[in-house]
Amino acid sequence: MLGDKNLAADLTQDVFIKLWEHKVRLDPDRLIGWLLTVARNSCIDAMRKMKVRRSVTESDEFSLDSLSSGEIGPDRLASNAMFSVRLKKALDTIGEPYKSIVVLREIQDYKYEEIGEVLNLPLNTVKVYLHRARKALREELKNELTEATTHDYA
Repeated sequence: MLGDKNLAADLTQDVFIKLWEHKVRLDPDRLIGWLLTVARNSCIDAMRKMKVRRSVTESDEFSLDSLSSGEIGPDRLASNAMFSVRLKKALDTIGEPYKSIVVLREIQDYKYEEIGEVLNLPLNTVKVYLHRARKALREELKNELTEATTHDYA
């Protein structure tokens, strides 16, 4: 959500401190939901404090050291990096709670019920919001692709 690994690490540490402080009162069956809710709220608070949207050019860099020998070529690596930048930009345009729902479902592979618990939303609302978010992302990515190909051929 934050796009900054160092800030995310700091917030993760804060979340675990909160877990430690509340460990006596927490229900073990709802621990994951509680952790995700606290983490999400911490991220939202941090983004509010920053009050500045991250630039699209700031993205996670692929490390050549992380590549297995010969698995991914430079053209595929560049394509993945460009898609990653476009996806982050598109996610930023859809806003909350759509962004959180897409990240939890599509990237972190949470079940609908878990997403509803984390975001305190009814199951049907999660499904509707996910459908709307996917549609908005598709449209945004399609527009981005159209703009990119228009600039390439102009």
